[in-house]
Amino acid sequence: MKAGTFDFDRADYGPDIDEMLREKRLPPLGPGSPYESARARLQDLGRKGPLAPESVRDLDMAMACLAGLWMYYDFLDDSHGFSQHIETPSGGYWHGLVHRREPDFGNAKYWFRNVDRHPVFIPLCRAAAELAANEPDPAAAFLRLQREWDPFAFVDLCEAASAGRVSCELLCRQIQQAEWELLFDYCFRHATGLTVH
Repeated sequence: MKAGTFDFDRADYGPDIDEMLREKRLPPLGPGSPYESARARLQDLGRKGPLAPESVRDLDMAMACLAGLWMYYDFLDDSHGFSQHIETPSGGYWHGLVHRREPDFGNAKYWFRNVDRHPVFIPLCRAAAELAANEPDPAAAFLRLQREWDPFAFVDLCEAASAGRVSCELLCRQIQQAEWELLFDYCFRHATGLTVH
């Protein structure tokens, strides 16, 4: 998996979401600045229905997708507004991602404790190992060696990279984007009942 590129068929997401994800982004580890030119499209998507024209079978998962789309364009407050009302592991996952980016690392860890073991952790562990294969910073070595995804260790790595204590910020951003892609696809497929990869 290459971060910033969807290995998933975006056409499955419908024309509106497909259009929104055509622009490849590699958001910062921190909050960034909301991408204001996307606000109207995000609001329009919410008015049409969470995942229109797809029919929604799981409203919580559809709302999780909206949390992810708002985050994709750095609207962390809006993303938080969705995720804090989704009382599922996936809602907690989006909630943890928002707090990791704010940055509020302790609060991010709180939400990851509530997530426990999410199904996305399995492909994310593989993707992180691939992305870290040639990373020279020894702080990132655990990414190549871990057998299970450790969201707490990744929060610590993001915190160190954000503070400039380690040199693997770009790697953290790439893994963060791979994580976003995997979680969004997982939520979308469960929201709509499409075949789960």
